[in-house]
Amino acid sequence: MTPDRWIVLAVGLLLVGFIVWLFWLKRAKGVRAAETSGGYQEIMVLVKGGYTPDTIVVRRGKPVRLNFRREETATCSDKVIFADFNKSADLPTGQTVPVELLPKEPGEFPFSCPMGMFRGRLVVE
Repeated sequence: MTPDRWIVLAVGLLLVGFIVWLFWLKRAKGVRAAETSGGYQEIMVLVKGGYTPDTIVVRRGKPVRLNFRREETATCSDKVIFADFNKSADLPTGQTVPVELLPKEPGEFPFSCPMGMFRGRLVVE
């Protein structure tokens, strides 16, 4: 192989490695839910091309209220599913929908749209 082919190969492998890291290995630290006077850990989640924030950090044993606000009309985003908590909620466009959970055990609990294209996780400490 000529030197220019080695350079192209090396750059290509570096780009593939970067893409793998960016989409599958990079972990966001997450946003901690605020504690309200009512005893809830509460946060607003914007649904527009995904969930923002997509990683939410809460403490175990305290009730959690996730307020989902859908700002798009894509059919995939019309519902959110928390399989580990056996909960789901319909998300009408332009409305805020609260989803209440009580995480009892620490861990990471995924949530997603019905097709799995929009994904997030609830980190319980």
